[in-house]
Amino acid sequence: MLRKIVAAIVLGPLAIVLIAFAVANRHAVTVSFDPFSANDPAASVTLPLFALIILLLIVGVLIGGLASWLRQGKWRSAARRFERELQQLRGKIAALEGAPAKPSQAPEQGHPPVPSLRLRPPTQ
Repeated sequence: MLRKIVAAIVLGPLAIVLIAFAVANRHAVTVSFDPFSANDPAASVTLPLFALIILLLIVGVLIGGLASWLRQGKWRSAARRFERELQQLRGKIAALEGAPAKPSQAPEQGHPPVPSLRLRPPTQ
């Protein structure tokens, strides 16, 4: 419930600012992708200024998200490797104790169920 209230407090004014920005910047601008011909560009697009800025913001967020995802790849692979090692060690422990190796089966009397290990990425 608190998350919804905070989202409304943040997103409401942000939406008002974006709408005011869009209304104030409705003029069309031409973006040219041809550095050699300024008068008659081979590749250009004409669109409202607010659309261009919002489009560039979206592209920036996507590029930043992709860079972040690629940078955290080593932590995801380490977590997968540790999870595999954990499952192997649990299987070995279960074999030594004579218990079933599958965590989905009921634990023996007197032993609490072992929670699954979830690794968090390190903070830097």
